[in-house]
Amino acid sequence: MEEIKKRIDELTNILRQANYEYYNLDNPSITDQEYDKYLRELINLEEKYPEFSDPNSPTKRVGGEAIDKFKKVTHKIPMISLANVFNEEEIREFSERIKNAGFKPEYVCELKIDGLSVSLHYEHGKLVFAATRGDGITGEDITHNVKTIKTVPLDLKRDIDIEVRGEIYMNKATLEKINREREETGEEKLQNVRNAAAGSIRQLDPKVAAKRHLDTWIYHLPNPLDYGIKTHKEALDFMKELGFKVNPDFRLVKNEDEIMEYIREYAAKRSSLPYEIDGVVIKVNNIAMQQELGSTVKYPRWATAYKFPAEEVLTKLKDIKFTVGRTGQITPNAVLDPVLVMGSTISRATLHNEDYCRELDLRIGDIVSIKKAGDVIPEVVEPKLERRTGEEIPFKMIDTCPICGSKLVKKGNVDYFCVNPDCPRKNIEGLIHFASRNAMNIDGLGDEIIEDFYNEGFLKSIPDFYSLKNHRDEIIGLEGYGHKKVSNLLLAIEESKNNSLERLIFGLGIAGIGAKNAKLLASTYKNMENLSNATYDDLTSIRDIGEILAQNIVNYFANPDNIELINTLADIGLNMEYKGKEIAKNEAITDKKFVITGTISFMSREEIKALLESYGGKAIDSVSKNTDVVIVGEAPGSKYEKAQALGIEIWDEAKFKEIVDSL
Repeated sequence: MEEIKKRIDELTNILRQANYEYYNLDNPSITDQEYDKYLRELINLEEKYPEFSDPNSPTKRVGGEAIDKFKKVTHKIPMISLANVFNEEEIREFSERIKNAGFKPEYVCELKIDGLSVSLHYEHGKLVFAATRGDGITGEDITHNVKTIKTVPLDLKRDIDIEVRGEIYMNKATLEKINREREETGEEKLQNVRNAAAGSIRQLDPKVAAKRHLDTWIYHLPNPLDYGIKTHKEALDFMKELGFKVNPDFRLVKNEDEIMEYIREYAAKRSSLPYEIDGVVIKVNNIAMQQELGSTVKYPRWATAYKFPAEEVLTKLKDIKFTVGRTGQITPNAVLDPVLVMGSTISRATLHNEDYCRELDLRIGDIVSIKKAGDVIPEVVEPKLERRTGEEIPFKMIDTCPICGSKLVKKGNVDYFCVNPDCPRKNIEGLIHFASRNAMNIDGLGDEIIEDFYNEGFLKSIPDFYSLKNHRDEIIGLEGYGHKKVSNLLLAIEESKNNSLERLIFGLGIAGIGAKNAKLLASTYKNMENLSNATYDDLTSIRDIGEILAQNIVNYFANPDNIELINTLADIGLNMEYKGKEIAKNEAITDKKFVITGTISFMSREEIKALLESYGGKAIDSVSKNTDVVIVGEAPGSKYEKAQALGIEIWDEAKFKEIVDSL
């Protein structure tokens, strides 16, 4: 048993070091395959010998048990927020106040991360709990979720009791990836990185947070003098040495001119950063000076936050229109006199829900102020009451669906929904599917845009995609649709006419026909006419087209409405022919199912799959008795062992290369 405990400790240390090198230093010393191998071994040992499992084990990164509710945590040192400044004049005033108090300060400028504040507490170098800011005095215990964040060290490099503070955030690319996946599954998109991070960290089930791939920057040590640290820059370096992820883009500056230089530099770099920032934080560097300056009840006097400007303009609220979302949720939207806000013309803005409209007392005909919330989303801030004439029309919430006329149902306290299962919402989903990546792949036509066009009346059926060019001027008048964007969109629609047949087959939404089967049908029948004339017996003779799929295909082409749709698309100019390569035949590959495990040195996994498909083979994910061959490379996983147990044919790298060279 002593050897088991020793191996668990050894694996734990290897994986902790690997996590630090990968996530903090971006310089891993072991391969992903080695990491996965060690992790699997540790998981297996901890399952067999739970008495030796460390509560801060690297295996806990994937999320533990869900909790019932968040516990309250009292901050020993309050987590007060920063006062904001909005222009150069206010920055100079901030600095002058410090000089007038008799100091000659240096400053540290840091990027203001758009995320969620967090406090991390360690005892003897081990994470014991993590908490939100809350009201600054009392926060919430979010340890179960913070443990899933791989840049948060569970064990520090020193045996030390310490609290550090920082920001939990989500990278832009992570948000885009999650939203692509949610788009494909018909879920609502996450609105922005700030809300996504906050919503993820407040999940009761840590497995949800783990899937969101959150990240951290640590930027504050509340009690630096206890560790002999005399400046904020030293504190940042100290926290980095302990194993925390500290943003490298901070800068020590001497005066207001250098502060402004830093702000201008990162205002220009802002869009190219992998994470969102909404400003710059400016801190007095000297800790003793910080303590002498002290704090007000709400803010420290030694630091401030410069916020990037969110431009606000006035325009007229011409109308309020209601739209139906993917879930049936009803949203009021402001129809505005077009106005330029931070470089883009805005003519529409969300009004969120009934309560929002009533709290603002919005009326059609009001002069309203508009800004871009988070510099991205157009938002109605307030009506200008002094501009009212008495002719404005008060807001009135609708009680029937604007699409199908069904009675709306209120769920929760504020939101109304259309619950009619036959609402044309399904039509919208069909349109979204037609334009999606694996179907016609019309770049720029996300589901929100399709919903906009549907609600505006531009897009009601599949052929309408190809007449959107007739609505060009109207589309340009909508918020967020500039000339270049609309031109690119219309070009992408026109180019989609040239897609190979399999994309159209998949886009039509025939029940049960996915992208792979669509390609199989296209390559087999070569054109739409041949496919539409295929009999049930013809179809069931094709490998991977079973009885149910065959009947679905026959039923689809037996419907006169579907034939009329296809004929209309052909008249519009959509390609009806298969443009892919002819499938070659090879005795070793054709009509066989392959599983790939491990790394092949001379060919990537995607290249292997493409090669197999070009000869009529099929790459699948899991090993079963129906698998014909398992291709085994370096560092194979458990699929190799399962293949051996089932007696499935195995090709090692040498055998596979021999097959490839013979093709």
